Amino acid sequence: MLAGVVPFPPEFAQRYREKGYWRNRSLAEEFAPVFKRYAERIAFIDRDARVTYSEVNDVSDRLALNLLEAGLAPLDRVVVQLPNVIEFVYLYFALQKIGCIPIAALATHRFLEVSQFAKLSGARACVTPDRHGDFDFTEMVRRVRREAESLKFAIVLGDAPADFLSLAELITRPPKKSAEVLRKLKIDPADPAIFQLSGGTTGVPKLIPRTHNDYAYNSRIAAGVCGVTGDSVLLLALPIAHNLPLACPGVQGYMLSGGKVVLSASTRPDDLFQLIQRHRVTHLKVVPALLIRLINDPSIGRYDLSSLRVIQSGGQRMQPEVRLRTRELIPSAFVQENFGMSEGMLFFVRAEDPEDVRLETCGRPISPDDEVRLVDEEGREVAPGEVGELTCRGPYTLRGYYGVPEYNARQFTPDGFYRSGDLMRLDPSGNYVVEGRKKDLVNRGGEKISAEEIENLILSHPSVQNIACVPIPDPNLGERMCACVILKGNCVLTLKELVAFLMDKEIAKFKLPERLEVLSDFPVSPFGKVSKKVLVEMVTRKLEQEKAA
Repeated sequence: MLAGVVPFPPEFAQRYREKGYWRNRSLAEEFAPVFKRYAERIAFIDRDARVTYSEVNDVSDRLALNLLEAGLAPLDRVVVQLPNVIEFVYLYFALQKIGCIPIAALATHRFLEVSQFAKLSGARACVTPDRHGDFDFTEMVRRVRREAESLKFAIVLGDAPADFLSLAELITRPPKKSAEVLRKLKIDPADPAIFQLSGGTTGVPKLIPRTHNDYAYNSRIAAGVCGVTGDSVLLLALPIAHNLPLACPGVQGYMLSGGKVVLSASTRPDDLFQLIQRHRVTHLKVVPALLIRLINDPSIGRYDLSSLRVIQSGGQRMQPEVRLRTRELIPSAFVQENFGMSEGMLFFVRAEDPEDVRLETCGRPISPDDEVRLVDEEGREVAPGEVGELTCRGPYTLRGYYGVPEYNARQFTPDGFYRSGDLMRLDPSGNYVVEGRKKDLVNRGGEKISAEEIENLILSHPSVQNIACVPIPDPNLGERMCACVILKGNCVLTLKELVAFLMDKEIAKFKLPERLEVLSDFPVSPFGKVSKKVLVEMVTRKLEQEKAA
């Protein structure tokens, strides 16, 4: 097993195997029969390209062999930072076939984050576009290579400079060896198949090891709960590397079922409506902010969306009004609320749940062996109906973050329950209701932003004496970040100046504060800590007053 990975205890691993949850196969072994069984079916549609299961298999074989020849080896970590394009799919399966571990970065991440991922993981390679939007990735990767000594390979989709490998060339070049080389590689199903990224509260994101065993099970069981069959057509506009679009059930679950995935690099309502109509899409993944944008777009009435059966929503709680309005506009579709985390545990509302339960809850766990405890500050289970922190363990929930034993000692109970930081209560129906969180996070449209990460950066501004970043309500995104600052002496600071300062730190744009409040002092709790709860109340009141004025 890769050093730094916390294994499942042997007695739990044995139980999960005996019950058939874990098949003791690598993802490459899980998908080998899938590629053969559905060989001639269309697996992916990307712009004008229609790609069969057989083509995905053949191309990923070729790419895998060429990556081996270039110098990658099993258990090497690879930072993958590609948008929603078919090349991501080829690369994902190629890495699985050679036992390399992709790190699920986003195209919006910048130098600060990517250099952290590379150093944390000891990554040997980084795969990016040449450009995405107006951003030059090749120059960023050169700088990351200077920071992270382990990073030996830079692979680029698009125009490859002399010191980069071309992903297109690695995909098309005939390999020197046959695919039999891949079949002989030994990949331990207990090793990580991927590192997802935490939305943790600390300044540095944590790496979430998802093993081959648990990730395959995660997708299989989620596909059943979401009604995925061989006739299902999924539209993916959310970032493909995220846990929800990739595996819950996502790309993996639809492929295991013989379904089809339509990739979209755009989230514009008009573009998505066109794709739904043209390809008779049955399943759509959204975060609430995206669905709100779709149902409020005036063009929605111009398209035939009657093929939609399930709109799966995750990332943050969706208000009942949004679900009701969606049902009015797209009566064929069931808006399926789910609550999940890249760390594992998934809750889904079921179609057969009563109306009030579907509207008000986030569902219940999807595996018979998912274990949930809601606990108080002392770690004692709360009574049914009372609010407590979600702690959980199960056959697809991690037992520890990668390479951080001290942090794991705080985040996991002695008997292996993950302390999620989310506050929930058990509904009489057996489903759960999200009531907030203990974690110091801002949930902006489903993207979790660590307040501490941004506070540490703002504290380095020469005008700032103290800082507290808090979430403020937003009707579309759920939350936005407000930076509450105390300035030094007679200093002044505007939001525009603060954003420019943070942009120079090279962070993802979605992490930037969208409101600035300059205060003379911070409210404190009885324990002498800054009371962010009071700060949120203060700023929210001010927002309401501004709106009423």
